[in-house]
Amino acid sequence: QVQLVESGGGLVQAGGSLRLSCEASGRTSSLFYMGWFSQAPGKEREFVAGINWTFGSTYYVDSVKGRFTISRDKARNTVYLQMNSLKPEDTAVYYCAGSTNGGRLRAPSGMDYWGKGTLVTVSS
Repeated sequence: QVQLVESGGGLVQAGGSLRLSCEASGRTSSLFYMGWFSQAPGKEREFVAGINWTFGSTYYVDSVKGRFTISRDKARNTVYLQMNSLKPEDTAVYYCAGSTNGGRLRAPSGMDYWGKGTLVTVSS
């Protein structure tokens, strides 16, 4: 089992920045990939960004390219999401997720582990 704990959410004005962190514990050697998903009120959970745990290759949804950066610190078992130029439409609960295999990495159903989420609110 792997446990994921997010931190770093909060309230920020449009144009501002936040950095989310996700610390993994437990059987972290089983992780292949980690990702961030967002869920706005009344909407389904959707993919935001992902990173291959071993090789560091990264993936983004088009709406955050150039604004968000995902990275990982393997020594700390931590994944980060640097969020710049935030927009009101980025407001959501952000969840960290982990996968032990390479299938369906942009789909919530493809993840094996989830954190409890951290709320990001962007005011206009």
